[in-house]
Amino acid sequence: MARLSLPRRTVSFGIAAFGFVPLRAVASEEVVDLEWSDLVPKGETSLPAELQGLVQHDQGALMSQQPQSSGVRTDWNGRTVRLPGYMVPLDFDGTGVTAFILVPYVGACVHVPPPPANQLVLVTTERPYETDGLFEPVTVTGMFGTAAASTELADVGYALSADNIETYKAR
Repeated sequence: MARLSLPRRTVSFGIAAFGFVPLRAVASEEVVDLEWSDLVPKGETSLPAELQGLVQHDQGALMSQQPQSSGVRTDWNGRTVRLPGYMVPLDFDGTGVTAFILVPYVGACVHVPPPPANQLVLVTTERPYETDGLFEPVTVTGMFGTAAASTELADVGYALSADNIETYKAR
């Protein structure tokens, strides 16, 4: 697998965004289970029309095809959330992933144009997560917040500081 690099400035920006989020005692707080539709403003659709159905991805740079975001929701800023998705690794420590974009469907950001920023979450973790490869299905739990960040693959609307990453298991 090719190593994707994430500029330190981007990671720092995503992490710095949590400085504006009120901190709470994680142990005493209830974990909020989120779905991808929970990340878009009320009344908006989670996937724009241009990404529904067949997508031509042999034309130009994929990031330039990223649809505009309809905005982000701040309902869960500073809360501990759990969100399932697919991992697009950005940075490694040895064989473990330390930063990745959590995406709602397989192929997002790499094989097809990326979804809007409000459907992408920049995940960072202090403990590297050993992965089997690109697009591994995972469930991530940790501190959540809005954070405008830009990677080589796409603009991202949210950040999550992971306390726990595990292989996805249907509930």
